Amino acid sequence: MEYTTDRLRTVALVGHGAAGKTMLAEQLLAKTKMIGAPGAIERGTTVCDFDPQEKTALHSLRSAVVHLDWRDTRIHLIDTPGYPDFVGQSIGALDAVETVGVVVNASAGIELTTRRMMDWARQRNLCRIIIINRIDAEHLNLPALLAQLQESFGPECLPLNLPAERGARVIDCFGEDHGQADFMSVADVHRRVMEQVVEVDEEAMTRYLEQGSIDPSTLHAPLEKALREGHLVPVCFTSARTGAGVQDLLEVFVRHLPHPGEGNPPLFFAGLGPNARTFRSEPDPSRHVLAHVFKVVNDPYVGRIGIFRVYQGTITRDTPLYVGEGKKPFKVAHPLLLMGKDTLEVARLVPGDIGAVAKIEEIVFDCVLHDSHDEDLIRMKPLEFPRPMFGLAIEPIRRGDEGRISEVLNKLAAEDPTLLIEHDVGQNETVLRGLSDLHLRSVLERMSVQYKLDVSTRPPRIPYRETVTANAEGHARHKKQTGGAGQFGEVFLKVEPLARGSGFEFLDQVKGGVIPYQFIPAVEKGVREVLAHGYVAGYPMHDLRVIVYDGKHHAVDSKEIAFVAAGRKAFMDALTKARPIVLEPIVNVQIVCPDSNMGDITGDLSSRRGQVTGTGNLAGGQMVVSGTVPLSELDGYAGRLKAITQGNGTYSMELSHFEPVPPSVQQQLAAEHKAHRKEEED
Repeated sequence: MEYTTDRLRTVALVGHGAAGKTMLAEQLLAKTKMIGAPGAIERGTTVCDFDPQEKTALHSLRSAVVHLDWRDTRIHLIDTPGYPDFVGQSIGALDAVETVGVVVNASAGIELTTRRMMDWARQRNLCRIIIINRIDAEHLNLPALLAQLQESFGPECLPLNLPAERGARVIDCFGEDHGQADFMSVADVHRRVMEQVVEVDEEAMTRYLEQGSIDPSTLHAPLEKALREGHLVPVCFTSARTGAGVQDLLEVFVRHLPHPGEGNPPLFFAGLGPNARTFRSEPDPSRHVLAHVFKVVNDPYVGRIGIFRVYQGTITRDTPLYVGEGKKPFKVAHPLLLMGKDTLEVARLVPGDIGAVAKIEEIVFDCVLHDSHDEDLIRMKPLEFPRPMFGLAIEPIRRGDEGRISEVLNKLAAEDPTLLIEHDVGQNETVLRGLSDLHLRSVLERMSVQYKLDVSTRPPRIPYRETVTANAEGHARHKKQTGGAGQFGEVFLKVEPLARGSGFEFLDQVKGGVIPYQFIPAVEKGVREVLAHGYVAGYPMHDLRVIVYDGKHHAVDSKEIAFVAAGRKAFMDALTKARPIVLEPIVNVQIVCPDSNMGDITGDLSSRRGQVTGTGNLAGGQMVVSGTVPLSELDGYAGRLKAITQGNGTYSMELSHFEPVPPSVQQQLAAEHKAHRKEEED
């Protein structure tokens, strides 16, 4: 069946691990008869957790896309991982949907990923709906959980339904003003939701005040506006185990959530750099095609699959599409819908559809697909992913696998925006970086199982940096005479420190042509050679400015190689006087642990030169501890945390900033670098 844009809905199920997102998706698929019966995670029979690794781990590692049809409406649903180790897949799904369904475990309450996804969805200007799952569990305090949600995320978090008969079913509080719920008054909740909705619509507010009530069926436009503006965050109750509230949730999706023509417009930009301007796509099937790739999969049998959301135009078989600024289009051989690992070829994809194409190697994560060169420079506003800081240096076990390592790593990195590959030429070290030890172990397991590639690992070098702390001047003359044409170049330059995070600036202030303009790039090349290898301890230099202001040349002997050498030597001369220092990466850490372990956790952080910046209470006797710690002090921290909390603690980290290392550490790093250079010379 073909659907128009107004009959489409897009929802991403996000939330902390073990909230029940995958089983909720199973119940939704079963209720809409897309599958015969819900599968089971324990048996590895769910539609969304189809990967062998996921079946072994018993939780989601990657996002999965399904579609379901209910009451003449198609719902595109994205099931996402919940553990912080795999949050990149969850963040990537945000750019494909109008609505984010934040699933909360009724027993565990508000957890780390719950808070993060609510915040990311709000920043992305997406509609949010909170789904409290597992309402059939024992010893629940749902009134307290609802109060906690309102305290954490605002009073606009209001129930659209309430559990009844001890969680066996739910009562619609938007369409009904009577009934017996397990807690709260249906009439009171109905009134509060009505008042919250009509507040955004003057005409509806007038009718409500005059009549004392209003027909809920006439409030779709105000309700949809309240969702878009974040004035209402509906709360719904379900049990993915029994199916309670699942059909009611489908009704909420179809009746109340915005369709792609109503939701907040996607954050597109046209142009590059300072000339970029906001671009508003139109969910019109007759316009030029505009689609955004939010997920890439490298299937061992099918090849590369690009999964995208259509925002404008219509994609049919043989539609020619360009990838970003690509000059040559590809033809869509088979427009596909996804159902977990399975695909379904369809006649067309319209604005609001989530579809896929296979075997197009040019497709990459975050690229835009379009059918006209007029859209070459249109980009989606970049998502902000946590920076991968956990690292492992990897080497092949079998000789001859060096080339395969690069090939496989690039395929894996293409699928995961929080996976980073670094190659340190100076140390001849390939480093794989991710969000956690668990994240990297899952990647290594996939390399072994799917690609039959085994590697050895070891801790990588800490990514220290170097900079300068004082202004200084440098001078060098490079002169060489070998019988024939000689080499001559003389350079005067200045070095200035810049603010942290500024990078590197090179300025040409030479006057009078004392260094001909064609040799200025050679001077910069010499400077950058020093930048790459550092001065104190062999680490790259950042956050400084080099100004070339004077020099000399020779009409015959001056050559590019001479000014490369002169620039390098002059920069080195300046560095001897610019008080260079080593900087170390400082990371923000968030640790979730039992409240009984808080003292041990904060004491351990202090012993690692860390600072606690905040603490907070979570449900179930858990606490979250926030702090900053030098990355070098976190080696082996996963094992230490496990020992302190008896395996009940988790943590995540992301880069915060760089700070000078203590003098004793700098001396040690400089001595190690000096010894390493001596070994190389010998």
